Amino acid sequence: MTEQVNDDYPTKPKPMTDAELKAIATAKFNSKSAEEEIVHDFPTEIIELPSKGKLYPKDHPLASGTVEMKYMTAKEEDILTNQSFIKQGVVLDKLFKSMIVSPIQYHELLLCDKNAIMVAARILGYGKDYPITVNHPETGEPVEHSVDLTKLGEKEINWDLITDGRNEFIFELPHSKRHVTISLLTHGKQRKIDAELKGLAKLKKNASITTMLKYVITAIDGDSDNNKIRQFVDNHMLALDSRSLRQYLKQITPDINLKINIPDGESGDTFPVTFTFGLDFFWPDAEI
Repeated sequence: MTEQVNDDYPTKPKPMTDAELKAIATAKFNSKSAEEEIVHDFPTEIIELPSKGKLYPKDHPLASGTVEMKYMTAKEEDILTNQSFIKQGVVLDKLFKSMIVSPIQYHELLLCDKNAIMVAARILGYGKDYPITVNHPETGEPVEHSVDLTKLGEKEINWDLITDGRNEFIFELPHSKRHVTISLLTHGKQRKIDAELKGLAKLKKNASITTMLKYVITAIDGDSDNNKIRQFVDNHMLALDSRSLRQYLKQITPDINLKINIPDGESGDTFPVTFTFGLDFFWPDAEI
């Protein structure tokens, strides 16, 4: 019989029972959940996203359809006045990143949801009332109006075309009968588009539509080869198909509805306008 020299030397452990394994897994999960529950010492708001989270993978932080943002502080005002950020064209993205509290990857944010974050950032920074001046459609006279940004609705789209957890759509081009797989643009893809367009501009080329399509289309007849997609867009994409595809994109893209009705002081009626964000949206003290 062999004598054990060192009682402290580890022997082969007995296999754990299913109940023991389950108990350990549960304890680890509860411990992780407690660590992730962060209590902030500053006020925040939960912002609803136009996508309702349906276009993100089901395990994605934004699949809940909401994002948590903090109120703007003097720190964020420093960002807005940073001349380097302004010259680089990244000032608003720096602002939004600073105000978003939820643990997300900013480059994965859909552009349609980014628009909602922009409106929310303005509300959390300078309030819900945004003064605008528009021209009357009949008289041409300027009309002043204060837009309540909290009352902006969402664009109506065909939600039946959207599958929960997938930012992927298959569309048959009506004339060439080719089947293209497309996805809605994220912030990351839009940055790549901007960089490509900037490079083309140096060569005196304007290709905004084709460049956008090259990033929206992810496969042609099931083939996801990027070079083939680019060649197809440049050489075989019929204008009629391009127009149909862009119209389809509007049907499936959630967004903030910027169409509002302006009261007509003289007649008592209202007239519709689509307002745009001016320089004073985030720089209200700027002299425009």
